[in-house]
Amino acid sequence: MTVGRVLAREEVRDYRRACRERGEKVVFTNGCFDLLHAGHVRYLNAARGMGDRLIVGLNSDDSVRRLKGPTRPVTPEGERAEILAALAAVDAVVVFGEDTPLDLVRVLLPDVLVKGGDWTPETIVGRAEVEAAGGEVISLPLLEGRSTTGLLARLAGGAR
Repeated sequence: MTVGRVLAREEVRDYRRACRERGEKVVFTNGCFDLLHAGHVRYLNAARGMGDRLIVGLNSDDSVRRLKGPTRPVTPEGERAEILAALAAVDAVVVFGEDTPLDLVRVLLPDVLVKGGDWTPETIVGRAEVEAAGGEVISLPLLEGRSTTGLLARLAGGAR
């Protein structure tokens, strides 16, 4: 079911196909995006600047728990998806339940695959598939001092 720019997994394939038919350059990135902060927003704006459309793959709640631990996510996937979809830089959001977005990357074959600077291009999941299809893989620098994990640690310590 589509809610605004939050697409069901089955719908994102059609969205990508329509973009391709219009000659639009599609950028794909993914992440947990729990407790959205300025680093996330700047990263997504930079990713969007690399093409005509930005599709964001969002880890499901179950996936986030497996990756980050039993106390995460703080924000449920429906709200995280809604927040991301409200950003001007984001054209579509799709939730995925796997630990990596490899299946989505294989379906979408974006023109540009982007991850944050904590990933080297060589370690970005889906790199081989995107490059084999003629796409680019880019690692963007992180905004120093901004992370959800760091924010949660500060909050747990009583920081304001």
